[in-house]
Amino acid sequence: MGKVDLSVIFNGGLIALSHLLPFKMKFDLGAIIAVVVIFLVSATETIGDTSALVNSGLNREVTEEEISDSLACDGFCSSISSLFGCPPITSFSQNVGLINITKVVNRFTIATGAICMILVGLLPPIGNFFSSLPESVLGGGTIMMFGTILTSGIEMIAKAGFNQRNVTIVALSLAVGIGFTSGTEADIWHIFPKIIQDVFAGNCVAVVFVVSIILSLVLPKDMNIKKIK
Repeated sequence: MGKVDLSVIFNGGLIALSHLLPFKMKFDLGAIIAVVVIFLVSATETIGDTSALVNSGLNREVTEEEISDSLACDGFCSSISSLFGCPPITSFSQNVGLINITKVVNRFTIATGAICMILVGLLPPIGNFFSSLPESVLGGGTIMMFGTILTSGIEMIAKAGFNQRNVTIVALSLAVGIGFTSGTEADIWHIFPKIIQDVFAGNCVAVVFVVSIILSLVLPKDMNIKKIK
């Protein structure tokens, strides 16, 4: 249908190796604070992804050891990626959708996927081939997956319970997150200091993370409205 452009397959050569420390080391307080906040958001996403994966793939509750191992792996990989000029990395929620659909959680399959990702990074033709996929094909292949991610999130909220406190936290967090996503940077973020803009502008996940954490700390444990007879 003329939607695929294979002319860019060999752009970038056959092999691309990462460069160690491509940027000179510089300690900037604003950048350090920004990266710390971003990594906290990343760690929160990792906890959620790990919990959803264990729940949907193994049909049980996640253990503290599994969460600890996931965060340790996240921190180790982020430390290594920084040596090659990359920001902190995180788990991908897409895996939650895939495992929820397929129920495949064996290590061989996961390792095979990891090897494929490494090859895509080292061999530009492979990465360019996948980049040539039309958006319609990508959307068709992932529409069910992202719907499943949403369903997994709802299941996790349901297990926590729909009491007044939880409903308030979820409702306000979602409303603020969607509101900041709908607005443009020029409309909202120009009133904030630059360090705030660097962390939260265009990153609604970070906004929702901060709002939900503050609400969890501020709201009383018992908010249920007692019926008056």
